Amino acid sequence: MSKIEVNQISSQCGSTLTIGQSGDTVTLACGATQTGFGRSGSVNWDTTAKTTGFTAVSGNGYFVNTTSGAITVTLPASPSAGDIVSISDYAGTTSTNNITIARNGSNINGDASDLTISKNNSGITLVYVDGTQGWKATETSNLNDIELQAAFIVGTGGTETTCGNFKIHTFTGPGTFTVTCAGNPVGSNTVSYLVVAGGGGGGGDQPNGYGAGGGGAGGFRESKAETDSYTASPLNATSGPTYNLPVTAQAYPITVGGGGAAGATGGGGNGTQGSRGATSTFSTISSTGGGGGNIGAAPVSPSPAPGGSGGGGSGPCSTNAQGSGGTGNTPPVSPSQGFPGGNARTPATSLYGGGGGGGASAKGEDFITSIPGNTAGDGGAGVTTSISGSPTAYSGGGGAGAYNSLPLGQNTTDGAGGNGGGGPGGEVLPGNSHNAGSGTANTGGGGGGAASNYPSTPGVVDAGAGGSGIVIIRYKYQ
Repeated sequence: MSKIEVNQISSQCGSTLTIGQSGDTVTLACGATQTGFGRSGSVNWDTTAKTTGFTAVSGNGYFVNTTSGAITVTLPASPSAGDIVSISDYAGTTSTNNITIARNGSNINGDASDLTISKNNSGITLVYVDGTQGWKATETSNLNDIELQAAFIVGTGGTETTCGNFKIHTFTGPGTFTVTCAGNPVGSNTVSYLVVAGGGGGGGDQPNGYGAGGGGAGGFRESKAETDSYTASPLNATSGPTYNLPVTAQAYPITVGGGGAAGATGGGGNGTQGSRGATSTFSTISSTGGGGGNIGAAPVSPSPAPGGSGGGGSGPCSTNAQGSGGTGNTPPVSPSQGFPGGNARTPATSLYGGGGGGGASAKGEDFITSIPGNTAGDGGAGVTTSISGSPTAYSGGGGAGAYNSLPLGQNTTDGAGGNGGGGPGGEVLPGNSHNAGSGTANTGGGGGGAASNYPSTPGVVDAGAGGSGIVIIRYKYQ
């Protein structure tokens, strides 16, 4: 056997250099390496099947036998552009025992997640490109056979509870929802949410007043993520930009709106209108506070109070014109965040009483003239959702206050609060005199309207404040 020792072999002419003849085998000596042969185009296959986890070496292809259990193949650390690795299912058992390709610090197809081969007889070739895309799949037996390993959202903040595979963050006051891992589509990368604003305060009244309007409920906004399983309310958003809300790794400030203050009762003067509830926010979602209930006093003209749901109306005695409730869903969103407040007394009657505050799913009830049984308006109904893990009602309107006149027999029953935390209206009658109820905390319920009596003894009872709002965030965490 002849031996030639040279540092370089160059072609005599042209650009093609042939080593060996047809049928020859050209072999690198044991321990020798090569460069410039375009390794990224092919691999040398190791035909001894791997049966335990291992770290791959660039330039090699591996048959992986998962008959006895799942196996993890770790990609090379600190790869260089052009590095190449191939993996193939040896025994057709990867649907039972998966092959996980661990990224070892580099992206795979531009994503910071491991790969899983989970269908039988599948294979893949990966070439390292750069720090952005990392390892790119150049050949697979079927692209649908290669799946991302599930990654789930990881977050902190508020009161944290779990329900099955879902984690729930409940904020009853301001806070921060911090996402440290945004997950991926195989695990989870979108959240369900409930954002309820503070309810409006009930309207104030004065002696010889006429029953104040109930406070409107705080705006109600909900969306159940596509992967979630709880029973959502009828107002659940199922399309558009507020549906399947994605999150990224960042801190999300949470605002929980407080309830509006109750309208003041007047002594020798008029009462005051209830205050609007405060706004609640999460990410791009904002819910508007409920409108305050109107004043139950003459000769003040009612000023309709809009909001997430509108405040209830109240009519003055100087005119038979109907006192209108405030508009709901202000500003407008879809699905609607709330409904208008109810209207006060009907025209051409000397009977008085306020309209109920609007609720999340229904308009506040108008004052009803029906002798006997004149009734101030009930608060509009709220809605029920199980996002917290159990069915809970939110955003009920406040009931309107009654007008009672024993000498004239013009007695009105107070309005009931809407389900979802709405407070009932006040009533002034001997043996049955009570202040209006406040909206329930962390439901966004509206406060009940104040009530008065003619003559002025026993006088006037107070209005109720609106209930504070709430923010709930829920996602699949395992």
